[in-house]
Amino acid sequence: MSKIIIPKNYTPHLNLIETEVAIKMIKDTFERRLAEQLRLTRVSAPLFLLKNTGLNDNLNGIEKPVSFTSFELNNDNEIEIIHSLAKWKRDALHRYHFEQHTGLYTDMNAIRKDEELDNIHSMYVDQWDWEMVISKEDRHMDYLKGVINKIYNALLDVEFLMIRHYPQLGASILPEEIFFITSQELEYLFPTLTAKEREKEIVREKKAVCILQIGDVLKSGKKHDGRAPDYDDWSLNADILVYNTQLDDALEISSMGIRVDDKTLKEQLDKANANERLSLPYHQNIINHILPLSIGGGIGQSRLCMFFLRKAHIGEVQASLWDEDTMHLCEENNIHLL
Repeated sequence: MSKIIIPKNYTPHLNLIETEVAIKMIKDTFERRLAEQLRLTRVSAPLFLLKNTGLNDNLNGIEKPVSFTSFELNNDNEIEIIHSLAKWKRDALHRYHFEQHTGLYTDMNAIRKDEELDNIHSMYVDQWDWEMVISKEDRHMDYLKGVINKIYNALLDVEFLMIRHYPQLGASILPEEIFFITSQELEYLFPTLTAKEREKEIVREKKAVCILQIGDVLKSGKKHDGRAPDYDDWSLNADILVYNTQLDDALEISSMGIRVDDKTLKEQLDKANANERLSLPYHQNIINHILPLSIGGGIGQSRLCMFFLRKAHIGEVQASLWDEDTMHLCEENNIHLL
């Protein structure tokens, strides 16, 4: 059965051709502004990686990547379609010899076959993955917030551009400044709600919210959300959420953070009962200080387009696969899947 939500009397603001033109405008503009704000250089990225390198993103640790072998390679070397490039990027910073406070971004296309499909989730994932070299002195909350504000400025620029080109989209949603709150402060604020309900309430009020420090256990004994233990420092990471007017809900558009150093890597792997990863090449390169200290994240391309074009379903801004119930329901309710 389809899990999608149908907004009452939904009518898209743009037709299919206008939508495709607008998607290109959003992607070109945001990509350029992100690179300018953070001094990033575009690089090429892989679609698949060898499993035994430890470079693929484990997400929450339970999702299984699509994998295959090649007769041209040793069959013991299983190849995985990427989930994201969270670890690969940091390794690339080292290989490309990026200088401090410069970095890279790339178009990341992934398959997440275990994703539950709904209005904002698809098996096909497209995002900008970015990573920047930082110093030991940069590993603190004020530096993280400063980078988030630069990304938010790029979002403000794109929203202004889209409303100017397509006034039928209506008034702006984003406030002048993003609201910062830690996951623990959010739990104190709404102690009886679930994590997703808390996100919805705070984003309804503030319209653009950055939730800080995600991954560790809160005072309630629960986590706000799952995070892999071997890339973000759970005390120095964040999610950026905006208000989706069509769904009356929070829309996460970015997950990012200052990356683990050798100390936090060991601490978080121990908490996650994943110490076996310490022997993998990527993890050894962090422990032996071969990889640079860094900050990075992913920014959802289709989710940004959903938000800026006021769409109700991610399938309106990307070409993916959907079950028959979803396709029929969308067709009956003015939701035009690409």
